[in-house]
Amino acid sequence: MDVFVARQPIFNQHKKIFAYELLFRTGMSNAFPGVDGDEATSSLLSSSFFTVGIEQIASGHKAFVNFTEDMLVRGVPTMFSKDSVVVEVLEDVQPSEEVIGACRELVAKGYTLALDDFVYADNLIPLIEIAKIIKVDFRLTPIEQIKEMVETLKKYSCKLLAEKIETYAEFTLARDMGFVYFQGYFFSKPEVLKNKDIASSQLSLMQLIVEVNRAEFEVKDIEKLVNQDISISFKLLKYLNSAYYSRLQPISSIRQAIAYLGERGTRLFVSLIATSKLSEHKPDELIRTSCIRARFLERIGQNCKLDKGDLFMLGLFSLLDAMLDASMEVLMTQLPISEEITQALVHKSGSLFPYLQLIQLYEAGEWVKLDRLMGTLNLDEHKIMDSYLDAVHWADNFI
Repeated sequence: MDVFVARQPIFNQHKKIFAYELLFRTGMSNAFPGVDGDEATSSLLSSSFFTVGIEQIASGHKAFVNFTEDMLVRGVPTMFSKDSVVVEVLEDVQPSEEVIGACRELVAKGYTLALDDFVYADNLIPLIEIAKIIKVDFRLTPIEQIKEMVETLKKYSCKLLAEKIETYAEFTLARDMGFVYFQGYFFSKPEVLKNKDIASSQLSLMQLIVEVNRAEFEVKDIEKLVNQDISISFKLLKYLNSAYYSRLQPISSIRQAIAYLGERGTRLFVSLIATSKLSEHKPDELIRTSCIRARFLERIGQNCKLDKGDLFMLGLFSLLDAMLDASMEVLMTQLPISEEITQALVHKSGSLFPYLQLIQLYEAGEWVKLDRLMGTLNLDEHKIMDSYLDAVHWADNFI
């Protein structure tokens, strides 16, 4: 059975990555609701830990994984390293004596226990007492009820994780309420959206990205550009000598690097560096997600015989509004960028927009919608997971 795995970031109070929750579905021809919970988690674990490798999916961070009641009782979590997983107890798991005993045994062995979609009830006290993390859904639970639960849970040693945090205002609210972990896509939204002036340094970086990708921009110009910027030079050499390329002989000069990457590869790399500079004061996950989108869409373009460069730029610029806290419409008017990319980013239409939707749906684990879109685009489902994992691995070696 084919397994597709995506990940959702979980942040600490400083907006740094704490862990990832793994989201999955089986082969795209099957709808998620038809998969039994035990089968679902078994498939996920088999794919994540044995086939793909947890290190690649979670990038060295812990992975939150849902375990069903039966799997908890059978001790399935102990098959995996306590340093790799957070054992997530689903909200529909009944706190029977068997379940409580199994969870206590896991905690005694050093596993981290998390209670998912938590709503306080007295019969959950034995699990609350041993859980290290309690997750509260900010979309499903009224704020007043959340406040009451926070007050009730203060006497326990668990830490609180806020789920479905979609704006910086919600992040601030949850943090002020006492939550220490945050899951959601708030980091990919502008903090304060307004039509402010873009700093000249930022505008120069954006224009550099476009200019370096123009057909008439020559290799010697790229070499000169790279040589005069120490940060670009350093990152270029570090990137090419990373584990992603597994080179026997290290690359030690910019000329070597450009020769190895080729003209197009070097252009894309300079684009990445410039984009990362735009998001220096934002969560690292913002540029990482942009890189994953760019690489993913580039590979999809290659498979579909579309313009790889346009799709790469589409992914790279897809979070530009969050990087600069400005509307996408204002940003695009200040860039000499293709009409197709502008249509996709600003108006959410045009021939390229469905491909942006593709990676957005994958990231969110919207499997049924993704399945429908893949059918419309006539995409090979087996290339999707490979493209996503390659993009994750590629981005981790770049950041």
